Amino acid sequence: MDRTADVRRDTKETQIRVRLNLDGSGQSKLATGIGFFDHMLDQVARHGLIDLDIEAQGDLHIDGHHTVEDVGITLGLAVAQAVGDKKGITRYGHSYVPLDEALSRVVIDFSGRPGLHMDIPFRAGMIGAFDTQLTYEFFQGFANHALVTLHIDNLKGANAHHQAETVFKAFGRALRMALTLDPRSAGVIPSTKGSL
Repeated sequence: MDRTADVRRDTKETQIRVRLNLDGSGQSKLATGIGFFDHMLDQVARHGLIDLDIEAQGDLHIDGHHTVEDVGITLGLAVAQAVGDKKGITRYGHSYVPLDEALSRVVIDFSGRPGLHMDIPFRAGMIGAFDTQLTYEFFQGFANHALVTLHIDNLKGANAHHQAETVFKAFGRALRMALTLDPRSAGVIPSTKGSL
């Protein structure tokens, strides 16, 4: 089964293209115009073993809000397209990731019901040119368009860079677990309802 997608989303504020392979090796090519955001997306690719190519042009002369949110939306659309009918996937994924003093937990369910529950008490408002408030906008856009339930908690952390990095790494690893094909459930939708 070919689990790839190529999605373009153009608005008056942003032009985004996401190409991905859910069964990749963690390679990435990222150009959002926000260096720290590219660094975080690279963590998702590497730890999720997803080949990820993202090109984004946005109204960064205003701020990063539209770019970060719209990348989340477009990535969510691409993941939904690539995963298809969800037959045979594990469905649930979770991960705890530490980085020095920081520790985060991410839990995901490819439920078909979008929802985000997030608690990250960031210790700084900016990391380079990345506004930490936009972390919520990215994951909200992703959850709404990938049709997943997503729980994100930063449990400990004194450094905002470490807090963010543990969240994005844990997100990648939770994605990887949830999207792994379960040989014991080959061809079966992982729900008692028979659909997700």
